[in-house]
Amino acid sequence: MRSALLNIMVGAATKAGRSLTKDFNEVENLQVSVKGPADFVSNADRRAEEIVFTELQKARPTYGFLGEEGTEVAGTDGQHRWIVDPLDGTTNFLHGVPLFAVAIALERNQEIVASVIYNPVMDELYTAEKGGGAWLSDRRRLRVANRKHLADALIVTGINSQGRALDVQALKQLAHVTPAAAGIRRTGSASTDLAWLAAGRFDGYWEAGLKPWDVAPGLLLVKEAGGTISDFQGKPGSIWNGEVVAGNETIQGQLLKSLRAVGG
Repeated sequence: MRSALLNIMVGAATKAGRSLTKDFNEVENLQVSVKGPADFVSNADRRAEEIVFTELQKARPTYGFLGEEGTEVAGTDGQHRWIVDPLDGTTNFLHGVPLFAVAIALERNQEIVASVIYNPVMDELYTAEKGGGAWLSDRRRLRVANRKHLADALIVTGINSQGRALDVQALKQLAHVTPAAAGIRRTGSASTDLAWLAAGRFDGYWEAGLKPWDVAPGLLLVKEAGGTISDFQGKPGSIWNGEVVAGNETIQGQLLKSLRAVGG
């Protein structure tokens, strides 16, 4: 059974998802502005954040809000804050690739206690609450995959190629991890990566340069699905330092060792 709070989050995510699906079907008509190198923002992105913000504020007006598109409200209750990426996978969206999601996390006293990741095109709804497990569309309880060897593992990552220090380091890591793993994937959506890791589709994940809204929803899903998540130094996963290494305990440890061998 979902809690009242999780129902609010699911309602906001699905409503935003309907708007995104409509825009996705008319993607060539979208007005697009450039937010940075290889990082686009569309009218659809802004509309989705407005929908999520309105729905969540209507239900819990005292809660804070931190959104990827710049919406930030301090809140008055001092304990709760929504952390939202209204369209995680914007570049995919704008190119007609159906790998994107609405991602919402609820932070209580600096701990993520509930999360929703919704892919409206695939109609996959991932939910988690602290202590309540991780679920796909309320029907399938999620568990991370049980593979024990990196050589058998399908690993996902997020890599840019803009020449920044983090990108150069990521390419070095990629060169080191690729021959050690069964395969490498890049979806272009961190929330999708973490949701699919929780579902056992991927065995491991690493990335740096992430924002809180990239990490927060998937962080809880992975934990509730029995996964392990840390930064590149092996410290327990945080939404604030931008680094994630995740998988089941064994694969996460092997992946972390491989990354640290190249200074990750």
